[in-house]
Amino acid sequence: MYGTVYGSDTGHVVATELVRQRWINLAEATEPLSFARAQVRQTLDGRTSASAVDDAVLVASELVGNALRHTAVGPDCMNVEVYPDVAVLWVHDAGTDTECVRPPEKTSNDDLLESGRGLHLVDRLTARWFVEPTAIGKAVVAVVELDDRVAM
Repeated sequence: MYGTVYGSDTGHVVATELVRQRWINLAEATEPLSFARAQVRQTLDGRTSASAVDDAVLVASELVGNALRHTAVGPDCMNVEVYPDVAVLWVHDAGTDTECVRPPEKTSNDDLLESGRGLHLVDRLTARWFVEPTAIGKAVVAVVELDDRVAM
């Protein structure tokens, strides 16, 4: 099985072996945040260290939380693609404004506002993240590096 990973800041696509994939319906979840966290944890179980799993779970939580807070109906689905060295998290929603989700400006910790800290976390915990328009809205995509230390 092969998939694609967005590997560079230029959007260069690298074909690599897809190890595991999970599509998660968030539109029908009564608690989409906790459901998304549990699904990411389960998908990455045994594939990487506990620390890398925790990072991916936090990233998923921030992306789903942003979709819940900043779109009319929240996230509709999440896709988790696991490759040998990275996990790619896709959080889809029906919002079409891709400009509203942008990388945070570089500021000192003292300058962080009450809101917007989540994207700073996403920026720090991922190798790369970006927003991509889709046929029915947008997807916020985060690439989380995995290490070869298996969770115990």
